[in-house]
Amino acid sequence: MNASSLAYNLRAKKIGVLLVDARTAQRRSLAECAAAIGVSEDVYGAYENGSHAPTLPEVELLAYYLNIPIDHFWGRSSMTESKKDDPLTHAPRLIHIRQRMIGALIRQARTTANLSPKEVFERTGISEEALRAFELGEKGIPVPELEGLATATGKPIEYFMDERGPVGSWRTQQLAIQKFSELPAELQDFVCQSVNRPYIELAMKLSELSVEKLRAVAEGLLEITY
Repeated sequence: MNASSLAYNLRAKKIGVLLVDARTAQRRSLAECAAAIGVSEDVYGAYENGSHAPTLPEVELLAYYLNIPIDHFWGRSSMTESKKDDPLTHAPRLIHIRQRMIGALIRQARTTANLSPKEVFERTGISEEALRAFELGEKGIPVPELEGLATATGKPIEYFMDERGPVGSWRTQQLAIQKFSELPAELQDFVCQSVNRPYIELAMKLSELSVEKLRAVAEGLLEITY
C-alpha cells in the first residue's frame, strides 16, 4: 500500500468515527441517517466503519439533517464529549428544579396581582389545595392551567419559561438565530465578515450612549470634517 492509499484509508476511518460520533450525539439511528442521505443501511454502515467514504454532498446533507456544523467532519473534538451536560441526561432532576421555580413564580405573580387562593379558584377553577401544591413545587402544573393562571395574574406565559438554565440558554440561542436570519442578506454578510467586527463593536458602544453624548460625538465629527 503506497503513502497516498494509506492516507486515504486513514482519512476514511477518521470520517467514519466522526459520523458515528455525530449520529450518537444527535440520538439518531443508523437507518435514519442512511435514509436521510438516500443510501442503504449497508452503505452507510460502510461509511461509519471506514471501509468506504461518503461524498461531500452526502456529508453536507447529513450535517443539515443532524443540525450540526459541517466543520465537525474536519475537526478533532468529539460531539458526544461536549454533550456530557446535555439536560436530557438529567431530565427528572431538571424537571423537579423547574417545577419548584415555576411554583415560586406562580406565588410571586399571584401576590403581585393581590389575588387570594379563593380568587384564583373563582377565575381559573384551580382549587386552593392544588394551587398550594403548585406553588410549593410539590406537583407540576399542566400547561392549560398555567396559561389560565398567567391570564388571571396578568403575566405572559413567557414569564414562567426557563431563562438561565440549559433549556433557557438554548431558547435564547434559537431566538438569536431567528432574528439574525430575518436580517437582509447584505447585512448578514457584513456581520459575518471578521474584518467588520470593529465597526459592530463601535456601534454597540454608541448604542449605550445617551442622546446628549451622541449629539456631542456627532458635533465633534463635524468639526473634524470641516
